[in-house]
Parts: sequence; structure tokens; C-alpha cells
Amino acid sequence: MVREYPHQKHLPPLESGDRLTRPEFERRYAAAPHIKKAELIEGIVYVASPVRHEQHGKPHSRVITWLGVYQSLTPGVDLSNAATVRLDLDNEPQPDVVLFIEPDAGGQTRLSRDGYIEGSPELIVEIAASSAAIDTGSKKQVYRRNGVLEYVIWQSYENKIEWFCLIDGDYRLLSPGADGIIRSGVFPGLWLAVEALLNNQMVRVLEVVQAGLKSPEHDAFVQQLQKYTSLK
Repeated sequence: MVREYPHQKHLPPLESGDRLTRPEFERRYAAAPHIKKAELIEGIVYVASPVRHEQHGKPHSRVITWLGVYQSLTPGVDLSNAATVRLDLDNEPQPDVVLFIEPDAGGQTRLSRDGYIEGSPELIVEIAASSAAIDTGSKKQVYRRNGVLEYVIWQSYENKIEWFCLIDGDYRLLSPGADGIIRSGVFPGLWLAVEALLNNQMVRVLEVVQAGLKSPEHDAFVQQLQKYTSLK
């Protein structure tokens, strides 16, 4: 957080368990530059612990690599790493990764004047290690209620991936096809070789997403985004 407020030196510290409004959370977060990640979930503050390489940093980098290839070849789609998202008055998470359709291309989000994402990204990915209870519990319900269309949880200790799709107001688990690939329903051509990602077989992961990028459905999606943008 970089927003500046007057009298920041006189604010109480930001601590896990605090119950705050979103404006108060932002004021305290801005006054604590030593805190690298803090989230407001259902009005409760969660300050992140130091991040371990094997349980968080490494899986995170694989997800960014996979989604980065898709985003780079899909005009009208954007990607962000650990960006603050203003969902509603009680929830301001900082998801590990967000993939979203740009506002001018018809997406659900917008950028605030001070540069933050507001609204619900179409897809959120969380690496759930020590925060597994939050990511699979209250945070999942917050994302569902706010209309995040797809939610991917990588539980690193169990080394498993769950991909949820919002259908009729509830999250339903997407299962891999017979070929072991999960195909996004929101981002056509976003294909994931699940076992390859879990086992750090990134060549295979990239081969599969590149195949998705060459699919007819991805071509149609790009044309749809471009058509929407041209009408703006």
C-alpha cells in the first residue's frame, strides 16, 4: 500500500486479529512500510508471515510463468502479482495472483485513481501453505460472494490443486479431463496440465498452455475482446 494519510505516526500498529473498517485498515497499512503483505478479510486483519521458498515462493513462480504466457498472447487480459484488491467494504485481500479482463474489454474490475484494483477479478490464485485455513475457508466464501468467477487454490503441503468455477452462485470443482488437463471456462485456451505443474515439469505445462493458445476457442475469445474494445 502506498496511499499516504495525515498523522500516520500517531496511528496504532497494524496487527493480525484487528477488526477494522477498510479505510482504517488502509491508513494503518500505509503507516507500516515494514509490513509487506496484510489483508482485510470479513473485517479482520491478517498480517502474513515470512514466505518460505518451497512451500510458497516456488509454486508462486510456476503459476506466474504459466499465466504469464497466456496473458502475453491474449490482448485485453491482464495479470498481476500480489496486488491489493478492493472487493467490498469489509474485504481487501492481496491475492497471490490475479488474472482479469481489462475494464475496456468488458471485465468486472476497474482501476482506482490511486492505482488499485477494485471489483472482482475473473480469476484468483492463492498458494495455500500456512494460510490454508483462510484460503480454503473464509477467503473462499468472500471470493464466491463477490463474484470471482474462478478460484484456484494450490495447497502446497498436500501438493494438490483445486480449481473452482462459480456456477449458479456456488463454487463447483473443475476436474481434469481424461488427458489430465483442466480447461478454464472463463478464459478460453487457458489450459493446465495439473500433474505437470505439481511436479515442476514446466516444459509440459508450457506446451499445454501454448496448445490452448492455438485453439479455435482462444481465437474467438481474442476477437470478442477486441470487438468489445473497438465499441468503447
